[in-house]
Order: sequence, then structure tokens, then C-alpha cells
Amino acid sequence: MTTRKTSNHSALPLAGVALALSAANLLSGCVVAPPPPPPPPRVYAPPPPPPPPPGYAPPAGYAPPPGYAAPASDGEVQTNEAPPPLPDYDQPPVPAEGYLWTPGYWAWGGGGYYWVPGTWVQPPSVGLLWTPGYWGFVGGVYVFNAGYWGPHVGFYGGVNYGFGYGGVGFVGGRWVGGSFAYNGAVANINIAIIHNTYREPVVNVAVVNRVSFNGGAGGIHAVPTPQERAFAQERHVAATQAQRQHIQEAARNPGLAARANGGHPAIAATPRPGAFSGPGVVGAHGAAARPGGAPPAGARPNPNNAHQQPGKQQQPGKQQHPKPQKEEERHEPENR
Repeated sequence: MTTRKTSNHSALPLAGVALALSAANLLSGCVVAPPPPPPPPRVYAPPPPPPPPPGYAPPAGYAPPPGYAAPASDGEVQTNEAPPPLPDYDQPPVPAEGYLWTPGYWAWGGGGYYWVPGTWVQPPSVGLLWTPGYWGFVGGVYVFNAGYWGPHVGFYGGVNYGFGYGGVGFVGGRWVGGSFAYNGAVANINIAIIHNTYREPVVNVAVVNRVSFNGGAGGIHAVPTPQERAFAQERHVAATQAQRQHIQEAARNPGLAARANGGHPAIAATPRPGAFSGPGVVGAHGAAARPGGAPPAGARPNPNNAHQQPGKQQQPGKQQHPKPQKEEERHEPENR
């Protein structure tokens, strides 16, 4: 009988195959997670727009809040309506040394004209004079040119505001060194408290109206003289805080609206800015009421004046000029 021996070496390859199959089974049971999705792209957000530059004008159709009244002396104001004629009123006495006269005018706000009373104001510094603002007809609209302080009185449209502002320059007073001297032939002076005075009579040059604007139909046809053009290049100072408050107070007073007073404001002039009641307040001639119309004691005209009673506005349509000087030559606008 023949015996066959089985070799152990023949089983090794089978064991390796079995081990490989076992590893494959283990690997096939593992689940590989997919990579996470990429983050969403950023959305660009532009930066906020810069603030509007100075002089920004609101877009067409913008309506201011009810009751708003734009102060005419703080910027350019435009309207399609001509301002009313200037009212006739007297000047209150100078309240104290160093106050300068600023004439009243029609301002625009709240959908209509209102009167800013004339008043005595302290200048921002010694040596400065007030050039009144004026309305000018330009490009089919009436534009207000704000007043300013400067070393000389410049062009104010040829408007005859009275009390030394006869359409050209100013003859109601002048600086002498560091003090302001008042022309006793023009200013309403309380001689009990005002001592720095002189006398320079003025003559009245007749015109025909109380027109309060320059240019356009019915307006004053005057243009700056060469001297006034030179004055326009000088350093100017805007209205003082007291003057701005005076304008704001006038805008809030319903009785100063032209539609309410018919062009004859009951408060036509005040002794100081914002003093709309009490002694020294003057009403226009023909006004319904004249609060505080009587001047304070001691205020009286200069008896030596033979040309114009001090503190009295010249007759309708009169222009003032210093007596020693000839009438200022006015240049008519060029035809273009």
C-alpha cells in the first residue's frame, strides 16, 4: 500500500487569497464622505454715497415741510412773483453808539413775501458798512441777492431804501477812526445819548416810484458803477447772528406777510434786531396798527435840517444824495 504525503506549502497561496478577500470585504464596507460644498460667493455692497456738497439744491418736485420759511439772507432765493413796493415808514432813534442802520426789505418764504423790518444793528467789527440785499430779475425769475458787511457800500440794485440808502452808496453816517459818526441830517438821533455826529445835508432827486427790485418789467434799470464793481471784489462778511435771528422772527410773524398786511406792515422798523414789541417799534404809514409807534423821550429831529427831517423816509420816489456832490451817474444796461 502506497501512502501520499500532503505538503503544507500548497496551502499557503490559498491562505493569502483568503486574507486578501477578507481585506477587500472590510474596505468595501467603508463609506467615504464627499467634500463640503464651497461657500457662496460674497455679494458686493457699495459704500454709502458721500454727503452733498455745499450749495446742494433739492431735486425738482421737492416740497419743504408746512410752515417752512427760508431765510432770504442765508442763500439764493428765487420766485416768479415780483416783490411788493417798499412801504413808507419812519426810522426809530439810534438806540446807542455803534449801531448801524439796516433797511427793511421784502423776503420770500412760506409761499409768499413777508416784511423784514429795518433795524439798528451792531456791525461784526469796526470799519464795516452794510450793503443791503436786493431783488433782481434774472433769467425770467426774481432772485434775491443777500446783503453783506464790507469796508465800502457796494451795489444794491439801485433800490431807494431811504435813510441814507438812496440807491447809490450810503450817506447816513461814516467811520471816523474807531467810532461811527452819524449824519444828523439823515439819521434819527437821540441827542441825549448820541454825541458823535456831523451834519451833511442831502438833496432829493425825484423819481417816480417805490420799486423794490432791479431789472425786468417795472424794475429799476441800474447796473454797478466801476467803483461798485471794485467794491464787489473786497472781502465781505455775512449777516450777523442777530440779523439772522431777526429774519427768522419776521418769518414767524403772520402779520408781516404781504398777503396779510397789504404791503403796509404794522412792524416796519425796530430799535434792535428781534425787538418786535415795545418802545421804538414803528409801523408803516397806512398800517392797521402801529405798536409802540411813539418814539422814546429825547428823540427829536435836528432843527437845522432844511432838506429832510431826520428819521423820516423821503417822499415816495425820492433819491438821496449828499448836497456837495453831483448826482451819481448811473449806467443803463447794455442791449444784448
